[in-house]
Amino acid sequence: MARKYFGTDGIRGRTNQTPMTAEIAMKVGQAAGAYFLRGTHRHRVLIGKDTRLSGYMMENALTAGFTSVGMDVTLVGPMPTPAVAMLTRSMRADLGVMVSASHNPFADNGIKLFGPDGYKLSDEAEAAIEAMIDGTVGLAPAEAIGRARRIEDAQGRYIQTVKASFPEHLRLDGLRVVIDCANGAAYRVAPTALWELGAELIQIGVDPNGLNINEKVGSTAPGALQAKVVETRADIGIALDGDADRLIVVDDRGEIVDGDQLMALIAAAAARDGRLAGGGVVATIMSNLGLERFLAERGIALHRTPVGDRYVVEAMRAGGYNIGGEQSGHIVLADHATTGDGLIAALQVLAELVISGERAHRLLRQFDPLPQLLKNVRFSGGQPLDDDAVRTVIAECERELADAGRLVIRKSGTEPLIRVMAEGEDRALVARVVDRICDAVRRAA
Repeated sequence: MARKYFGTDGIRGRTNQTPMTAEIAMKVGQAAGAYFLRGTHRHRVLIGKDTRLSGYMMENALTAGFTSVGMDVTLVGPMPTPAVAMLTRSMRADLGVMVSASHNPFADNGIKLFGPDGYKLSDEAEAAIEAMIDGTVGLAPAEAIGRARRIEDAQGRYIQTVKASFPEHLRLDGLRVVIDCANGAAYRVAPTALWELGAELIQIGVDPNGLNINEKVGSTAPGALQAKVVETRADIGIALDGDADRLIVVDDRGEIVDGDQLMALIAAAAARDGRLAGGGVVATIMSNLGLERFLAERGIALHRTPVGDRYVVEAMRAGGYNIGGEQSGHIVLADHATTGDGLIAALQVLAELVISGERAHRLLRQFDPLPQLLKNVRFSGGQPLDDDAVRTVIAECERELADAGRLVIRKSGTEPLIRVMAEGEDRALVARVVDRICDAVRRAA
């Protein structure tokens, strides 16, 4: 059954348009609060947000919803998504909420929900909450309405957790690091953690004004980071996205290093040190075939999931794996976090840089990726992938690629986009099939 509110990563949309209105946010608070009212203890929800202007509105609307059903609210202000997950579990909250649209422009916002264990909710839990949003939720009697309070030391708690993931015997002294926080949720905690570990820091994307989150900075717009690394002759550059759950690295030559290369480095180091659980790594269908071959050469299996870090985490938990992620930079390290954490992943990369003594451009090129091309086609309505002409073109392209490559076509779970990706040994063939499919989708859309 199609979802009305929840997508692949919570609820997301343009602010003040359905479903991202204050009215619906309040109903989400009421529904999620009622769903987690279990037992006789005093119930608590923890709410964090990124730096979007609309965060104030959504935070207050959610607070009204939760308190109206009798749940106390703890507000932590601008904090990374993984920090909200960590704090939800450590503070014994019944539920955690992150108000963020991740890498999207400031005009969008979203609501991500975490259970008391710090993991994102299952499809079944989201479906149950969604059914309650449009239903009738019982409100608390006047004397049982919840209270709201803000805690001031949340950032320090998260910084300590992040630093604990870094090898105790290492420091970042002498390492020049450019950190780009996307004018987002990590604009304070990420520079502080790196500075406390001894890095020489150059900071960009650390001046949020409510409107500039992800604007020409961050992991989805790494041009500013590339330029700054070259300009300052830095050893490495680190870019987070708006809610800091993903990471893109730039080497000392100003070249981008994606999540596949980072997973290869982290997994190889874990295998070397006997820290790799489950004998494998979990990645999505978008990860490059070069990663799969690199891992196989070292006796490490690659297990693929649908796109979305929640599916990666589900597979990791089911199979007992401790490393997983996405090519886009969501790196999940289960020994340290319950969801993707860009800062923790960055520290594992920096640790290997210190241990190896190599330049970043050498260390971070773990394998040669196969030619891969991804293009997006925006559509305004309908189901372009159900069009007969589109299906015919896709089938023809699959036959062209045959055993020499892969084709992945999917509808985005967060934006009105059809994503078309092809991969193979023949770069010209890859480009040709992607263009053919995109043209067909545009005609259908």
